[in-house]
Amino acid sequence: MARTVFILNGPNLNLLGLREPEIYGRETLADVEAASGRLAGELGLGTDFRQSNHEGVLVDWIHEAREAAAGIVINPGAYTHTSVAILDALNAFAGPVIEVHISNIHRREAFRHRSYVSLRADGVIAGCGTEGYLLALRRMATLLGA
Repeated sequence: MARTVFILNGPNLNLLGLREPEIYGRETLADVEAASGRLAGELGLGTDFRQSNHEGVLVDWIHEAREAAAGIVINPGAYTHTSVAILDALNAFAGPVIEVHISNIHRREAFRHRSYVSLRADGVIAGCGTEGYLLALRRMATLLGA
């Protein structure tokens, strides 16, 4: 049976492909989900792909992952820079965590340079566009010994 990886997406990622395409590209979140599912299958992983604009929902999903997932790939969106609650939830998760950002947060506004999630993440991928999700899955497969 394939080990499941939760792929969690934070606020405004539902607008991927429409919101600031010069920064985030033209692929939609559905495109990312489809590509992630295909690659995960090739890697012997399963995926549970989710998006919410609400911090508490993301926290609840991370709690759920404690029983249902081998690893977490997370693009927390703007919560990257503000959410101690997400950090605390991730700290309670025993498996590997990979943080993904479509844009290079270090070339953007100064407030985006700090990531609470990075304090827990086993790896961080930024600035690789939506391909970052696929890179994260490849790394996750390595970390899980898939």
